[in-house]
Amino acid sequence: MSFDDEWSQIKAEQTRTHLNQLDGGGGSGSGSGGEETPDLKTSAGDKKAAAEAIRQILCPDTAKAGDHADAATTAARTAFGGWQTASALKTVDETWSGQVKLLLGRLAGEASALSGAGLLFQQQDLAVRDAYQQLLGGQGRS
Repeated sequence: MSFDDEWSQIKAEQTRTHLNQLDGGGGSGSGSGGEETPDLKTSAGDKKAAAEAIRQILCPDTAKAGDHADAATTAARTAFGGWQTASALKTVDETWSGQVKLLLGRLAGEASALSGAGLLFQQQDLAVRDAYQQLLGGQGRS
């Protein structure tokens, strides 16, 4: 079998969609044979915990590690004063500081995104509920 034939066969197998069996109701997430299959779900508590871990652990530890490297590089620059190595270490120090700031910014962005995602999911859930209630004519409200 040529590569093109094999590749065509693989693509055809991957694009076929079929339903082996229903989940039996209840949405347990178990497939046939009892193996776990992924569920589409979200946990506001997990997102909040992850955002707090970023804010309270990762950001301070990253800043501390960045400061430690800055102090060591400054000490080395002082030791090599008057040599070209000192100016090279200054460039390294500036680059390192910039990278630490970028990383801290990305971590803050991820924490913010995690916090915002919970609200977005909640808004979407409420919108879907409201749409179903309109279809049902107001029946089933809780």
